[in-house]
Amino acid sequence: MAQGRLAGKTAVVVGAGQTPGETMGNGRATAITFAREGAEVLVVDRHEGSAEETAGLIRDAGGTATVHVSDISSEAACSALADVAARAFGGRIDILHNNVGIGGGDATPTRLSEESWDRIVDVNLKAMWLTCKHIVPVMRQQGSGSITCVSSVASIAAAGNLTAYKVSKAGVNALVHALASTNAKHNVRVNAILPGLIDTPMAVDAMARTLGRPREEVASVRASRVPMQRQGTAWDVANAALYLNSDEAGFVTGVLLTVDGGQSTMVG
Repeated sequence: MAQGRLAGKTAVVVGAGQTPGETMGNGRATAITFAREGAEVLVVDRHEGSAEETAGLIRDAGGTATVHVSDISSEAACSALADVAARAFGGRIDILHNNVGIGGGDATPTRLSEESWDRIVDVNLKAMWLTCKHIVPVMRQQGSGSITCVSSVASIAAAGNLTAYKVSKAGVNALVHALASTNAKHNVRVNAILPGLIDTPMAVDAMARTLGRPREEVASVRASRVPMQRQGTAWDVANAALYLNSDEAGFVTGVLLTVDGGQSTMVG
């Protein structure tokens, strides 16, 4: 795996584990893709078993992966993550891929509880800010770096009852713009990926269990809402991340890239 679009680069992938299910999650697919393209990957997740599964898939394919277990919703954990990554990679961090997001307990603005609001915003937005806050200085010092934050098409389109989720992901978009503008002179690029309806375990399997419905039914309903009449896959998100973090995107920063089968074209 020494040759590839990320050959010789180091990458921190946060949220690289996944919820159990029939398909693959965005974080896991991205970690595998980065490794396949030559990057040395630090697999970060709060669930050790899931992170180890991801690392095992990378190693089985001949790649290099190290696991770090962390709940990045606290500043102490994000500071420690930056230290661990720098030590693991000999002081250099070329890529940070932030793939975190939850939505359970969300509701309409007048029905949403303060507890759910705080938990969703802390994980979806605050954690992304904190990881960037502590890893950006390493990239500035080395004079280069690339960050991708996974937002959501819900940040720019209708999101049903997902009030806190929508607000938090819109905040991610604003954070990306702020980071991109303030770090461009340091050759640190920052972009966002806005997935639409993707066939992942968290989005489909977990929802099917919650609703008590067959997975196939939930997947079919989601697919019918996409102009291309199908859901995307985690590999679609991973390939977008690969492009944005590769040298091919060397003049690309501050972009909000939708990966949604045309769903965002329906806005308005």
